Amino acid sequence: MKLKLLQFSTNVLFALVMVVFWGTWFALSRGITGFSPQAFLEIGQTAIRNLAVPMRFLMPLSRLSAAFMLMLLPKRSTAFARAVAGFVLMICALVVTLGVEVPIDNQIKQWTVNTLPPGWQALRDRWSFSTRS
Repeated sequence: MKLKLLQFSTNVLFALVMVVFWGTWFALSRGITGFSPQAFLEIGQTAIRNLAVPMRFLMPLSRLSAAFMLMLLPKRSTAFARAVAGFVLMICALVVTLGVEVPIDNQIKQWTVNTLPPGWQALRDRWSFSTRS
């Protein structure tokens, strides 16, 4: 029963994290280069504010749930191999998020239309590319 509950909670938590990633890509990344500087800042800063707190909890909880699930799964099973693959991919997503996206978000949070740095589009494009990975 514990294993089934952990499998369910891990799937739900992973799905919630992926919804945030895919939702951001579908909503912003595909058309972000067409936004005016003001629209880019308004939408980007709102998204950063709205996603920062939930993701601060979803990412660690999803990994923790997956780690507990891995401890209960039979080590030579297909389910274990798939769970390890999912766990590794979630770690990769965390590395990209913390290594690329969060530092860019921290810069964007501080910008105004009047204080956009020269070449801000390159940073926007780097952020957009990282959300596709």
